Amino acid sequence: MQRIWLAIIVASLGWGTAGVATRAALDEGVTPYRLAAYRSLFAVVAVIIFLAVRRSGLPRGVAVWKVGTVMGLSNLAAPFIFSNLALQYAGAGFLGLMTALIPLITAGLAHFTLPAERLSVAKTVGLVLGLGGVAVLFLSGDSGLAEGGRPIVAGLLGMGAVVSISAGSIYAKHYAGHYEPIDVTGVHFATGTVIIALITLVVEGGPAEATGTAWLLLVYMALASTVLPMVLYYWLLEHVTATYASLAGYVIPVIAITAGVVLLDEQLQSGIVLGGFLILVGVLITDRAERRPRVKARSLD
Repeated sequence: MQRIWLAIIVASLGWGTAGVATRAALDEGVTPYRLAAYRSLFAVVAVIIFLAVRRSGLPRGVAVWKVGTVMGLSNLAAPFIFSNLALQYAGAGFLGLMTALIPLITAGLAHFTLPAERLSVAKTVGLVLGLGGVAVLFLSGDSGLAEGGRPIVAGLLGMGAVVSISAGSIYAKHYAGHYEPIDVTGVHFATGTVIIALITLVVEGGPAEATGTAWLLLVYMALASTVLPMVLYYWLLEHVTATYASLAGYVIPVIAITAGVVLLDEQLQSGIVLGGFLILVGVLITDRAERRPRVKARSLD
């Protein structure tokens, strides 16, 4: 059990500090698109090495490449770029709270696309509370930054990342059972990196020089905030239930806010506290609503 909790804590720290590392890299002069390109490139190299060590071989099957390519766009390229752009206008804690909306938005989209996952009353309440929290973040004017914050711009970019990830997850759900998740991950990272590289070439041009600190931050984001949490998450799914593994989702926003305040002198403003409270309560209600059918199904078995 100690190894389980250690894996959850390490994965949460990696994901939770990604925003802080990104803001620090932006302060070092790395541009948003190049930052996404470098991070994804380093990550895909690490994933290829990981797959080679596991002797997984080249991913095969139409479903693997179809789902992996779509998720390369929806769950890597789009969120990396949207998040990097958002962190120019808001703190890491602000974006961490936006990321916490992923299960809520996924539940809302699934209602219209997956017949077996209709919104219950509890899920609807959770979704409304979460969106109410977003409204508070938007309207409060609080971005977590002492000056220069633009919460509406950051919030819209953050929502773009959240909706993209949720849509990609639902697409993958349609093909569940037709592929191995780790195989999809390899295609996902490879195609996402190519997409980001092409967009970066068009928008910002080719590679540019960076400081030593910036390179260290990029390596940290690729390994500690991308690959390691992914590997640990798959390991957790092999040893505990998906519900237990999802506990990281509750910890990540707290880590993002704390790290932003401690490491980057971000502000713990009233709008972020109230908006974050509503979002996390909404996520908790939705998560509990998801658990009940599973518990009943297991009791019947």
